[in-house]
Amino acid sequence: MSKFLASKSNKHLHKWGFKDSGFKSIGDKVVKFSGDRYEVSGTEMPDFIPYIEKMLNIEIEDKDKLKEVDEKFVSPSRVDEKFYQELEKVFENDKYTIENTERLIHSHGQETFKDIYKVLYKSIDRLVDLVFYPESEEDVRKIIEVALKHNVCLIPYGGGTNVTRALSVPENEKRTVVSIDTRRLSKIEWINKEDRRVCVEAGITGKNLDELLEKEGFMIGHEPDSVELSTIGGWIATNASGMKKNKYGNIEDIVENVHLVTPKGEINQIKPISRGSIGFKPQNMLFGSEGNLGIITKAILKIHERPEAQEYNSVLFKSWGEGVTFLKKLSKTNYIPASVRLVDNIQFRFGQALKPRAGGLKKIKSKIEKFLVTNVKGFDPDKMCALTIVMEGTSEEVSYQKKKINKLAKSCKGMIGGSGNGKRGFMLTYAIAYVRDFVSDYQIMGETMETTVSWSNIQNVINAVSEKLNELHSLYKMPGKPYVSYRIPQIYHTGVCIYFMLGMSVKGIEDPEEKFSKIEHTLREVIIKNGGSISHHHGVGKLRKDFLPNTLSETSMQLVQELKLAHDPQNIFGAKNGILAK
Repeated sequence: MSKFLASKSNKHLHKWGFKDSGFKSIGDKVVKFSGDRYEVSGTEMPDFIPYIEKMLNIEIEDKDKLKEVDEKFVSPSRVDEKFYQELEKVFENDKYTIENTERLIHSHGQETFKDIYKVLYKSIDRLVDLVFYPESEEDVRKIIEVALKHNVCLIPYGGGTNVTRALSVPENEKRTVVSIDTRRLSKIEWINKEDRRVCVEAGITGKNLDELLEKEGFMIGHEPDSVELSTIGGWIATNASGMKKNKYGNIEDIVENVHLVTPKGEINQIKPISRGSIGFKPQNMLFGSEGNLGIITKAILKIHERPEAQEYNSVLFKSWGEGVTFLKKLSKTNYIPASVRLVDNIQFRFGQALKPRAGGLKKIKSKIEKFLVTNVKGFDPDKMCALTIVMEGTSEEVSYQKKKINKLAKSCKGMIGGSGNGKRGFMLTYAIAYVRDFVSDYQIMGETMETTVSWSNIQNVINAVSEKLNELHSLYKMPGKPYVSYRIPQIYHTGVCIYFMLGMSVKGIEDPEEKFSKIEHTLREVIIKNGGSISHHHGVGKLRKDFLPNTLSETSMQLVQELKLAHDPQNIFGAKNGILAK
């Protein structure tokens, strides 16, 4: 078995994604995306930096670049001596470490302000004291037993992509804190092709699972933006959603059984059930449990034959309102595609800024297309928005969807943009995640917020967030202009998910991570006040804990608190996320 170590992997140690990929400045304000993993890899982007400068009303200069801390501060490991001595007796020594780099990696997720900004440019005060790498469910049982004996705090760790500070050590935690890295639990235990189920260990990443299932002709269909890096256990613990949920479902629709090891034993169904009326269903408590109850070791998931046909498409609309009208009408039909995503004008222009500069015949073709769209069809470049579509299934299903969607789009005054633009727009999702770390070097902070909103409140939430951001930008005397854009990546019977992208220059601002964090918190208040939810798929963690009273009744929260107290009275799983963040 591979002895996985985060510091030896091909991932960035602290930033997002892989070491061979990312936006790199190559001079004269031209940016190139490195590596060969993505559609945009190798592309030179002369319009990317000018786009940012225009949107933020600033000038990006090399002299303003922040220097990442080379020798990162690492607080001393405070491992209980007797606990460590028992580890030495019970486990092989390559299953645990107090090495500083591993401890630092496992003490944060990918939240911008308190996690990434601090670890790159300042320091994190409190780190986990030891990292443990279980290789079997028996290892998990044993480490919990040893933790109980010595009153040690355990925090489960999957792919490290969490953005709600769920992986950070709680303030005032005085005990030894151990990060339980599950990524050596990465096997498929069995596949039942007739029943279309797979039993898989919880530490496998989505990408690796898909590669293994592809050899058998199957797939899960769950594709969050983080699919390359995030794990099955993490999907369950955060109640995740994927880009193709319309066809394959959200994670709670995909999982038929979860195995959780806790201080009191194991929580699971004896067998997976397609659907059962069995009274209380304890495993439902595990979706969104965020490491508070135990360690997810494996799950049984539904699998699908890989689609016979896949086709991309795109639609241009003259306004955001027309695009929303299309989505609402689409939600009432029987031909909703695997993925449909509407981006506003600012994100549409952002996508255009990531294109290479056209030359030769491509340049001529581009000018003709632009003339057709703007001059002949009457689309305003500063108002138009775009929709990307992914259709999967049999050839007949895809053909039917395409025909019906095109007809509906045209009835909503949309212009069909074609498969090339659709594929590019969909695939850009994976590369866009690298933008934050590139711009942060130039003292620009960016973050995302997602929420679930009913159809009737879409515009209320968008308007309120945009207005409040402008107000807060002035209040904190930030330079330039604030950036806010939004997209709808998921539609439901009663509403949608809105995904906001925020950004602003923090050049010359003292403690910018603290101020930006306050801005994000206030915007979340605004979202909830105007009918949005705490989160659609990122979870609560420690970042959004203050908003739970707006979502759950006091007795509902008390139910969870009492369950935690009865099941883990020593608070061995002391991550203190969500309801238990106090």
